[in-house]
Amino acid sequence: MNIGEAARRSGLSAKMIRHYEAEGLLSARRLPNGYRDYAEADIAVLRFIRHARALAFPLEDVRRLLALWRDRHRASADVRRIALDHVAALEAKAEAMQAMARSLRHLAAHCHGDSRPDCPILDELEKMP
Repeated sequence: MNIGEAARRSGLSAKMIRHYEAEGLLSARRLPNGYRDYAEADIAVLRFIRHARALAFPLEDVRRLLALWRDRHRASADVRRIALDHVAALEAKAEAMQAMARSLRHLAAHCHGDSRPDCPILDELEKMP
């Protein structure tokens, strides 16, 4: 099937499919005219990638998960380790975002929010390195 049909069936854009090919995550067969020809197995790989990216796995983790998915002799402990490491990274990012939200809430609470030009939010942003 062509890239348009592969995009429709996988839920990814043609641009992202080309990107994942450039990253080496899949390799579609090429027809004599140079067009890509996707098989059902390629659609399964693209869906796997889409689901992994929807869970915010970084590309390198997607690469590792794909390798494990393809390896029928894999140890599930390896998959679990990648998943739990990703959970830890997500939780760290969430905590960092919560800290930013607390900081902004504090600054906003000290801003009069009226017609005066004084603004502690802008003052604080000016001080940041």
